[in-house]
Amino acid sequence: MKIQINQILAVRFLRALGLLTLMFATSALSQQAIVIRAGQLIDGKGGVSRDMAITVEGNRIARIQPAAGVRATYDFERITVMPGMIDTHVHLDRWFGKDGKPTHGQGSAAEKALHTAENAHLMLMAGFTTVQSIGAASDVDVRNVIARGLLPGPRILTSYASLNEHSGTPDEIRALVRKQVAAGADVIKLFASGSIRIGGPQTMTDEQIRAACSEAAALGKRSWVHAHSPSSTIAAAKAGCNAIAHGAYLTDTEMEVLAERGMFFEPNIGLVSQNYIEFKKEYLGTRPDFSEIGFAFTEKGIPIKREMFKRALKFPKLKIIMGTDAVAGAFGQNARETIYRVKEAGMDPMAAILSTTSVAADSLGLAQSVGAIAQGMEADIIAVDGDPLKDITVLTRVVFVMRGGKVVKNAAPVNR
Repeated sequence: MKIQINQILAVRFLRALGLLTLMFATSALSQQAIVIRAGQLIDGKGGVSRDMAITVEGNRIARIQPAAGVRATYDFERITVMPGMIDTHVHLDRWFGKDGKPTHGQGSAAEKALHTAENAHLMLMAGFTTVQSIGAASDVDVRNVIARGLLPGPRILTSYASLNEHSGTPDEIRALVRKQVAAGADVIKLFASGSIRIGGPQTMTDEQIRAACSEAAALGKRSWVHAHSPSSTIAAAKAGCNAIAHGAYLTDTEMEVLAERGMFFEPNIGLVSQNYIEFKKEYLGTRPDFSEIGFAFTEKGIPIKREMFKRALKFPKLKIIMGTDAVAGAFGQNARETIYRVKEAGMDPMAAILSTTSVAADSLGLAQSVGAIAQGMEADIIAVDGDPLKDITVLTRVVFVMRGGKVVKNAAPVNR
C-alpha cells in the first residue's frame, strides 16, 4: 500500500511539472530576445492596438512597436495578446482526497506540497500568471520553489494562515500578525464575518479587526478581510484594512465607503458558489456549514451576490478586482468569474479585463511589475483564441502563456 501511495504521489508530481520539458526546450530562446506578434493587443490599462510586436529580453518587456518589418518568434496575427491574468483569492491547499471528499487543507506535508503545485500549474495553464493564496503554510515552500524557477507555476502571494474571532485579544492578534509575517506571509487574512452559508454575520470585534490591520500596515503588509455583512465591512474600513472579499450583503452605503476610502473590493459571484453546488455530493457533510441548510443558503446567495455586484458597478470610483475563492474543483476554471461578471451581471468587458489584470495587480502591490504590457514590465503575457472584448468567453481559450519571459504553453509553431 505504501508503494501504491508513493506511486500516486509521483504521478501527481509529474502532472504538476506538466510542461517543464517545454520550458527546458525553450530555455535557449529565453536567453535571447523573443518577439511576439499580436494581431490585437490589449495592454491591461485600457488600450487596444493592432498588429504590434512585443520584444522580450530576459524576464522583461524591452519594447513595443508596430509589427511591420519585425520578424516574430511567435506570430499571433489573428488573435489577441494580453497580460497574464491575476486571481487575488484562491486556496491552493484544497483538493479532493482519495475518498473523493475535499481535504480542507488536511494531509501530509508531501501531499500538501504536491497538490499545491498541481493546483498552481492548472491555473498557469489557464493563463493565470499571478495568484494570491488565502492561505496555508504549505504555500510558502511552493511559492519559493516556483520563484526560483524550479517548477512551472504562477507567481504566488500567500497569507500563510488566517485570523478569526478565536485568535485572541487585540494584543495576541498583533503578536500573531508578527509571527505570520516572520514565517513568510505576504498578506494578512482576517475572517471578520461568518460564511454566507450561515448568513455572514460579523464575528470578529472591531478591536480585533483594528489590531490585525494596523499591525499588518506597521509591518508593510496588506490586509485582506472576509466580510459579508455591512457592520464587518465598516469596521474593516475604519481600521484601515486594504481589501474586502465577498460582501454579499453590502448596501450602497458600504459601497460608497469603500469607494471613498480607496479600498479594493473582491466580490466572488461567478465560480465559488457554483463550484460548491456542482460538487455538492463531495462537499456535503464535510463541515458543519456544508449541510443541506448551508447549501440552501449557497443557492439563495447566488442571485443576492449578482444583484449586489450590479449595484457595485454604479460606483465608478470603486476598485473592483477579480478573485474567485477557488477551492477543490475550481482550479483552472478561474476565468469563469470574469465571464460571469460580464455575461450575467453586465460588467463592461474591458472593465472586467482590467479588474483581472492591472487593477488586480495594484491591489497586490505589484502595479509596477505585472498586470500590463508595457516597456519595463515583467513579461507575463498570454494569447487567447479570439477577441474577449466581443466574446468574453475566449478567456477560457488560452493558447499561449509566457511567465516571466519563459514560454510555458504554446499551441503555435516557433518561426525559425
